Amino acid sequence: MTALLALGVSFALTLVIGKFLLEGLRRLHAGQEIRSDGPTWHAAKAGTPTMGGLMFIAGTGVTIAALGLPWQARGMYLHLYLFLFALAFGLIGFVDDWQKVRRHQNEGLTAMQKLVLQLGAAVVFLSLMRYEGFLDNALYLPLLHTAVRIPWILYLIFAAFVIVGTVNAVNITDGVDGLATGVTFVVMVFFTAAGLYGLDSPIHGLFPAALAGGLAAFFIYNRHPAKVFMGDTGSLFLGGAVAALAFAMDMPLILIPVGIVYIGETMSDIVQISYFKYTRRKTGTGKRLLKMAPLHHHLERCGWSEEKLVAVFSAVTAGGCVLAWLAVWVRYGA
Repeated sequence: MTALLALGVSFALTLVIGKFLLEGLRRLHAGQEIRSDGPTWHAAKAGTPTMGGLMFIAGTGVTIAALGLPWQARGMYLHLYLFLFALAFGLIGFVDDWQKVRRHQNEGLTAMQKLVLQLGAAVVFLSLMRYEGFLDNALYLPLLHTAVRIPWILYLIFAAFVIVGTVNAVNITDGVDGLATGVTFVVMVFFTAAGLYGLDSPIHGLFPAALAGGLAAFFIYNRHPAKVFMGDTGSLFLGGAVAALAFAMDMPLILIPVGIVYIGETMSDIVQISYFKYTRRKTGTGKRLLKMAPLHHHLERCGWSEEKLVAVFSAVTAGGCVLAWLAVWVRYGA
């Protein structure tokens, strides 16, 4: 019941916040700058307000703070830790977005600045979760229903790598109207179910349920043709949320099936760049495997509409989430 209430309250709050935020972003002329080397057909999107992720961040934050009061009164703050961790990444994205808006170009923080800030946030979160007893150095292996204990420092390095990779993979996925929104909504539904019916822990389900509601409301503004983009503010927040929930529920490897779209998008980018550099070194002329990377742009050039991309990628994610649930079914004793 709490999860359904969280979803509904966050949906309503985000919807209302969005109306005021959208107008504020327009007055600030906080329009998206389109990369010159990006898809030419996206040029018409230039000037669309960005940093819209603030609406579902605010809606989610208010919801979990209000509905989580009974737990907070008992000294239980897991839902707030998860939100604050995601918020740390959202703040990194906000700084990046703000610099782009202020400079009127599609370049904000440098790659190294982002990496250092993201690694710092990941290490702080992991250390806090270990201190609070929510995380240890036993790596759960889905399907095998067993865990492998590894030295904490190795686990910390592994976990930080997974978190930063997840955050940036979600960021890459946010390249088509409604895509990151739709895909991550499905992922949040999975984590809500895992918290409520797997762990039998309403406090684990509160944050993903509220975020699912916020994303459902944001989709109304973000679906094609988008009235607002979430920006790095929103996509980095979502990446932080996905990674935080996987570790809080002690199943980081479940990100492989759950995040199949994020992984596919990232790998398409890596393969495209690697193949281009390899062929240029061998022949002097770089060749490309895809018409354009990441994968969603390749499919656009193959004739896929943005609506079709959102529908298909969300369905693929739903399939991955079903496989993920089956992989941890035995662990939950269902």
